[in-house]
Amino acid sequence: MTPQLKEIATKFHGKIEVDLSKAWHFPKGLPGFEEEEEFVILPIGENEQFQVLQSTKEAGVAFVVANPYKIVEEYDFKIDDPTVDLLEVKSPEELMVLGIVFIKEPFEDSTINLQAPLLFQTNNRKAKQMVLNDKRYLIKHPINKKKLDEIKEKTTSGKSE
Repeated sequence: MTPQLKEIATKFHGKIEVDLSKAWHFPKGLPGFEEEEEFVILPIGENEQFQVLQSTKEAGVAFVVANPYKIVEEYDFKIDDPTVDLLEVKSPEELMVLGIVFIKEPFEDSTINLQAPLLFQTNNRKAKQMVLNDKRYLIKHPINKKKLDEIKEKTTSGKSE
C-alpha cells in the first residue's frame, strides 16, 4: 500500500503528518459526529494501553480509546447483522475492538464505554461504533476494579432495602 502522507491538526499532538492509507473509515461517522468519517489512531507517548482516535478533518474531534478486554476480561457481545454487513466481516479474527475512555481526575475515576464499542475491520479498514442493547455493560464502566466493586455493592445493597 502506497503511503498517502498528509499533515493534520490534532487535539493532543499538535500538527503532525499521518499516513492516510492507514486511516480508518467510518462509513456512517460516529454517533453525534456523523460528518467525521475518517480517523487515525495515534499513540499516547509510551503508553500501550491507551491511544487516541483522531479525526483527520477536525482537530477537536478526538477520543482516548483502549482495548476493553484488557480492562474487563469477561467482556463479550454479539455483533448485529447490519454491522457485519457494513464492515464486511467474515470472521472474528478480522476485528479489533476499542472503547472510548472518559478521563477523569483522579485517573482512578475514569470510565470506558462498554455499551458502544468501536469495531475495526482490519482487512478493509472500515469501522463502526455499535450501540449494544446489553444491560450488563455501562456507558461509563469504571476502569478501576475497586470503583466497579463499590458500584456493584451500592446496587446490591439498594436492591435489598
